Amino acid sequence: MEYILITGASTGIGHACAKYLIEQGYFVFGSLRKEADTLRLEAEFGDRFQALLFDVTDEPAVERAKLEVAAKLKGQKLRALINNAGIAIGGPLKYLAADEVRQQFEVNVFGLLSVCRAFIPMLENPTNPGRIINISSVSGLLVSPFTSIYSASKFAVEALTHGLRRELYYHGVTAISIQPGPIKTPIWEKAMALEGKYDQTEYKEVLANMDNFIKKTEAGAISADRVAKVVFKAVSARRPKLTSLVMKGAFVARLISWVPHRWVDVLMSSRAKKI
Repeated sequence: MEYILITGASTGIGHACAKYLIEQGYFVFGSLRKEADTLRLEAEFGDRFQALLFDVTDEPAVERAKLEVAAKLKGQKLRALINNAGIAIGGPLKYLAADEVRQQFEVNVFGLLSVCRAFIPMLENPTNPGRIINISSVSGLLVSPFTSIYSASKFAVEALTHGLRRELYYHGVTAISIQPGPIKTPIWEKAMALEGKYDQTEYKEVLANMDNFIKKTEAGAISADRVAKVVFKAVSARRPKLTSLVMKGAFVARLISWVPHRWVDVLMSSRAKKI
């Protein structure tokens, strides 16, 4: 049996990945932050799933989880580490509080790196080296108004992915970036649910109309199950793609990332105009 660790397995992409990979015959360790989710998922997934109760920003808890995984593996290795845990914080850069910016990076960047450091030794296998699969985002390629800090964290994830792959080359461990576009999950509703937070700023009307943009985005969103299938290929393929952009209109998004910045400014800044 082959073993996989997924962070942020309670909902969304993480849950879809756990479900699909278990169906393909893998044993999945899933990190969760709530005891109630532990009971729910262990009941749902059965004996091919083991919950790990930790927050990626809590290094002592990550270390305790490492011991739990090692006890289960009994000298065996992980096939893959899937770094999925993440949050999205929205708002204008001019007014975002410093603690919000730090929280965005603590979870999406420092937390990811902490988990990698803990579990890389369990991926270093001379005969069948494991893989690090980082769930990045199209926001790691393109920057939209009001989600700039989220994009900054995902640009960092892209850099860490390429750096890890090149630094772990001689161990045979590869690092892969999966870049989902809009997904049918509540992450963006949470990010843009600002509830009048910036009503005393010049962005009041713009942000009030972001609901329309979010609804349009949701209409073109893909399911988390589609991302799970791409993750499975990244785990199982003999020679996996190192980056995969998973969304409707992926070619257009790639094209936009290549065109002159001033052109993109005009396109993206239209979202910051008053309606």
